[in-house]
Amino acid sequence: MIKSELEPGLEPGEKLLPVTEPYPRIEAPAEERLRAEIEALRREVERLRKGEKKHSDQPRRPRGRTLWIIGMALLTVLVLASFLGWLPHHRQEKELQKEAREEAQALPKMNFVRVGQSGSVDTLILPGTTEAITDAPILARADGYVVNRFVDIGDRVKKGQLMAVIAAPDLDQQVVQARAQLSQAEAALKQANANLQQGKANEELARVTAARYEHLVTRGAVARQDNDTQQANFQAQVSNVGALQEGESAAAQNVESSRANLQRLIELQSFERVTAPFDGIVTLRNIDVGALITTGSTLLFRVAQIDRLRTYISVPQSNAPGVAVGQEAQLLSPEFGTREFTGHVTRTAGALDPTTRTLVTEVQVPNPQGILRPGMYVNVRLQNPPTNPPILVPGDSLIVDATGAHVGMFRDVRQVAPEQQNKPKQTVDGTIHLQAVSIGRDYGAATEILSGLSAGDLVIVNPNDDVHEGVKVQATLTQATLDIQNGEPGQPQPSSNSEKLQPEPGAEPQTKQPSKTDKKRGPGF
Repeated sequence: MIKSELEPGLEPGEKLLPVTEPYPRIEAPAEERLRAEIEALRREVERLRKGEKKHSDQPRRPRGRTLWIIGMALLTVLVLASFLGWLPHHRQEKELQKEAREEAQALPKMNFVRVGQSGSVDTLILPGTTEAITDAPILARADGYVVNRFVDIGDRVKKGQLMAVIAAPDLDQQVVQARAQLSQAEAALKQANANLQQGKANEELARVTAARYEHLVTRGAVARQDNDTQQANFQAQVSNVGALQEGESAAAQNVESSRANLQRLIELQSFERVTAPFDGIVTLRNIDVGALITTGSTLLFRVAQIDRLRTYISVPQSNAPGVAVGQEAQLLSPEFGTREFTGHVTRTAGALDPTTRTLVTEVQVPNPQGILRPGMYVNVRLQNPPTNPPILVPGDSLIVDATGAHVGMFRDVRQVAPEQQNKPKQTVDGTIHLQAVSIGRDYGAATEILSGLSAGDLVIVNPNDDVHEGVKVQATLTQATLDIQNGEPGQPQPSSNSEKLQPEPGAEPQTKQPSKTDKKRGPGF
């Protein structure tokens, strides 16, 4: 709409410039709306100036009242814009100051967990390497050349099965020579025996002659000198028989020696036929046809008996008292996933190694199907009832500094109202006590405490830099249980603090409060 009426105080013939309706409202924040109004006023001033040039023949300057009104309007808009821009910042600053005062006056907030002893069964997992129950290297006992080979690696053999044949002509000739020597010794023995029989006959004749001469000399029929000669001849024949007996004994021993030598060479000759010492599998073949064989230095084959395997593990001193012969054990291999092979402890060293403080223990496991192979890396799991179960705490609750290992305990707890006792989470006030502890094994998700804590103590979960001796805090007592895997193979260990504490149904999830510095972080960080 355009106004055409004369305004009071205007001269005749003077008209007002066309004026539009008030500017439309702009739905925008306060600052943008003010900028839009200023821009509209600026355009209106420009329009007024152009209108004066159009409706008047000569340009004229605006009146002072109009300029004053425009200036006051601009000033008002600027003051209003400044106020509207300052007001939100002022309110935000007041809120921040209020929150800072509340936070400064409020007690630090902590999460606590009630700790307890480890389970009734202590699971121990130790590394080991499988070995064949019997593993024999087969070496040559005869010098020669390989003329035949009947087995190769991977072949299963039976006890006494022929594996290779060695040609040893020198040994064969030694056997022939030994047979001839045995024949000579036996002939010498027969000759010594014949001489002995002849000597015994001469001895008997001399004895009879000597007896007759002794009877005749008493009658004076023969001279005493003849009697003495016959008596001496009899004694000589007795001595000759003794010598012939010794000769016969020496000849008999010579025969036994020749026979033993022949038997030795025959045994060596039998090694020309290489046979399997027991039922097993050929794990090594080091020869081929035509290979030169040297006695005692050439490794021909290696045979392993794999129907039962054994592995040796080193049990730590703390677990050694619980290991006994006949105890059940499980073997696990990464190649077979979660499949377990059950075996038993067959023997222990009976004494700890003073260097490593470990007990060498042998575990045997049946392997009738040959699934396990000798030389495989395995984990051996033993389950022993602990004599003194340690206390388990979350892995990130430890505070380790220059003075040693500590945990933050929550004590002087305010009594919880009866209506609050059955809630999954309770918020109470109390003070912090830094308790020195002795650390046992670290499972990642949890750590064993050997001394310093008792079952039922309240321990801070993931302490930060606000944890000091005697500090009053507001604590959230979480009904949580520790998730301890004890290093089970094939099961990943939790890597975040929220996974280390598994809340019970109905409990709120635990949140990790980051520490400002790393000086009090527990082991594993």
